[in-house]
Amino acid sequence: MNPAPEKPPPPPPPGRSSTYRIGIVGAGFMGSVHAAGWAACDGAELTAIMSSPQNPPNELAAQYGMRVCTGLDELLGEVDVVDVCAPTHLHHDIVLAAAAAGRPVICEKPLARTPADGEQMITACRDAGVPLLVAHVVRFFPEYAAAHASVLDDAIGRPSVIRLSRATYLPSKPDGDWLADDELSGGLVLDLMVHDFDYARWVAGDVATVHARSVRASRPEAGTDHVLAIMKHRSGAISHVEGSWAHPPPTFRTRGEIAGTRGLLEFDSDRTAPVRASLRSTAPASAVPLPSSPLAEPPHTTQLRHFLAVLDGTAEPVVTADDGLAALRIASAAADSIVTGRPVPVEVAS
Repeated sequence: MNPAPEKPPPPPPPGRSSTYRIGIVGAGFMGSVHAAGWAACDGAELTAIMSSPQNPPNELAAQYGMRVCTGLDELLGEVDVVDVCAPTHLHHDIVLAAAAAGRPVICEKPLARTPADGEQMITACRDAGVPLLVAHVVRFFPEYAAAHASVLDDAIGRPSVIRLSRATYLPSKPDGDWLADDELSGGLVLDLMVHDFDYARWVAGDVATVHARSVRASRPEAGTDHVLAIMKHRSGAISHVEGSWAHPPPTFRTRGEIAGTRGLLEFDSDRTAPVRASLRSTAPASAVPLPSSPLAEPPHTTQLRHFLAVLDGTAEPVVTADDGLAALRIASAAADSIVTGRPVPVEVAS
C-alpha cells in the first residue's frame, strides 16, 4: 500500500450546506447493500469505489455513478467519508490509512479480524480526531431495537436469561474465497454470531466468560458449521447464543427471548407464519445470506442515515467503536473456547 496522503481539511461541520462524498472500499455483497443504502440517503453522494482485481467494481460503479479508483490513496483524495465493506482481514490497514488521511470511517462488522487489530484501529482514529462507526446493523432492526428499549424502560425488570438464534445457510462463495477461510474471516463465530454477541451485551452488559461448542470442530468433514455459546455477563445474566450455517438456502431465521425478573420479551422472524417449511429450492439464493425486514426502509439504510446524523453532530452513535471491539473480544473468546473446550474469560475495557 502506498503511503497515505497528507491530512486534508476536515469534513463539513454540522449545519453543512453540501453533501458528504462517500467512498466505498469493497464491491462485494455488502458493498452493494451499502451502495443502495447510501443512494437513499439525503446528504450523501456516492462518489468513488475501489475493490480487488478479483472482484472489479465496474458494474456497481456504473449503477450508482461512482468513479472507479485503482488504489486506496486515490479514493481517499476523492471523498469525505470512507465506508469499509472489504473482507474482514483487510479492515485494519484500510482504516489506518483513512485515519491518517483525516477521513471519518464507517466499517462493516466485525470491526477487525483480531482484538489487537481493532484496538489499533480505534487508537488511530482517536489520535486523528476522526469518527469510527461500526455497522452492527442488528441494533437497527425494529424488533431488536424495540426489545432493547423495553429493557431500558424496565418493562421486564432486570434481564436474567437471554436466548438468541441466527440460522441460515453456508455462504456459497467460490473455492479460495476469503469468507470460506476461517483464518481470514473468523468463520461462523466472527462473521455471523458477532451480531448476537453484540446484541446480548447491549441488553445485559459486559460479558465475563464464554463457553462454546462447534460442529465443525468435532466433525470437520461436515462441510458446514453450527455453534452454541453460553455467556455469563458481569451483571449475573446468562445468554445462550446459537449460530448456524447448516440450513438450506434461502433460509434466514432469527429469534430471541429476554427473560427478566418480572416478565419475558420474545421475537421470532417466523412468528407471522403459522406453518413454514424449509425446502431446498431450485431457484438461486444470494451468495451471502441477508435477513429480511418488513419495513419500507431497509435497516441497513436506516443505519447509514443515522451515521450521517452522527457525523453532523445531531445524534449520538447507537453503536460505538468500543462496542464493536467488545463484540470482537467476545467472538475471539468463543473461538478460543471451541479449541480448548473450556470457558474463556472475555477482556473488558478498563
